[in-house]
Amino acid sequence: MRDHADTEPGTPRLTKWLDGRLTRLGVTGVFPRDCLLAAMLTVLTFVLLTGLFWFVAPEDGVSFDPARAWLLVAICCAQAMLLCLRRVRPLLCLALVVGLQLPIIGFSLPEATIRGLAPFVAAYTVGSLLPVRRALLAVSAVVVVESIGAAVVVTPDLLTAIAYVSASALTYAGATFVGGYVATYRRYVELVRVRADEAIREQRTKVQAAIGAERSRMARELHDVAAHHLSGMVVQAAAVERLIDRDPAAAKAGVAWIRSQGKETLDNLRLVVGVLRGRPGHEGGDGAAPVPGLGMLDDLVRTAGNLAGPVKFVREGEQREVSPIADVALYRIAQESLSNARQHAPGAAARVVLRFEPRSVSLEVVNEPAAPRRVPAARTGGVGLVGMRERAQLIGATFTAGPTPAGGWSVAATLPTNGPAASRPKEEAPAWSE
Repeated sequence: MRDHADTEPGTPRLTKWLDGRLTRLGVTGVFPRDCLLAAMLTVLTFVLLTGLFWFVAPEDGVSFDPARAWLLVAICCAQAMLLCLRRVRPLLCLALVVGLQLPIIGFSLPEATIRGLAPFVAAYTVGSLLPVRRALLAVSAVVVVESIGAAVVVTPDLLTAIAYVSASALTYAGATFVGGYVATYRRYVELVRVRADEAIREQRTKVQAAIGAERSRMARELHDVAAHHLSGMVVQAAAVERLIDRDPAAAKAGVAWIRSQGKETLDNLRLVVGVLRGRPGHEGGDGAAPVPGLGMLDDLVRTAGNLAGPVKFVREGEQREVSPIADVALYRIAQESLSNARQHAPGAAARVVLRFEPRSVSLEVVNEPAAPRRVPAARTGGVGLVGMRERAQLIGATFTAGPTPAGGWSVAATLPTNGPAASRPKEEAPAWSE
């Protein structure tokens, strides 16, 4: 049977300290420790009873026959020694303690009820180790047996019989109640500890999930910015390399363009990192860069047209505002689509169509088949379509991507709306640029 008092949390500091000392001394396990406790209580019982019989009782006018007194001391010490079984066999220990209590009652004087320490400890152990129902049944049986045994051994009058029954009930029921209370308190402390550990683990899991989501979020945003600007810079750098000897003026213009694109890339990266940290516009103290949206599609198309083949921008329907999260998501989808077209179909014509229909806003980016490559295409990590699809799902839009019958590629996202009013996403989740 498990050593609850020594191993479970919620025990007093003194008990924990004693447990550590006993462990260092090599006294481990339930039975060896109970044997040590039984030896200590045996010595204590001997000291208390000898003091009672030879010092306290004579001063109160009560005298014991020496032979009877030594017999009572021996029986009470034997009771205490039985406590080595208190956690190995608690019910047997209680039964033997009660069995020895009957001769103690028989050898005691009518005016003096002798009861050692063992009955209290045995009843306490039963209350702390056994279920409540079994403990109550065992204590009730003990009280009945001891009461009947006292009536047979002593043959007392009514008042004495009531006194014996009351003393027995108070001893065993009180000690059992205390043991049950202590065991319940330990189980409660253990439950609180387990729940606290579960709460800590759950919180750590949530934190790790949030960190992973934030990293993915930043990776997608940085991918969009880097893929759009840096791929164009690679293409332009390749063109400058070919022009640097035969047309220095054009090469210088290309280098100036690359420098401006590099500055714009840094500004956009600074904006992304600042927004994801929750401090938009506070990076370097230069003011907030504009948050990209559908209103900046003209600039996006113009830049894309300068880098590669011609890009046409078509806006259909009556323009209206959409929610900020949808505004950023649709812009990023168009930006990533043009970047993919530049990487996989350099020199091909592309078309960006933004339609404002009565109950939807749709964005479509279509590029023609790839032209013959004069400059090696920049490699991509292959996460563009995944990022675009996640952005569309975030705002509740449908997303399709695939080859066109003419051999090009098409990307389309359609956001349902409730009419002319500004669109709202299906779920108010955090945006990449909020």
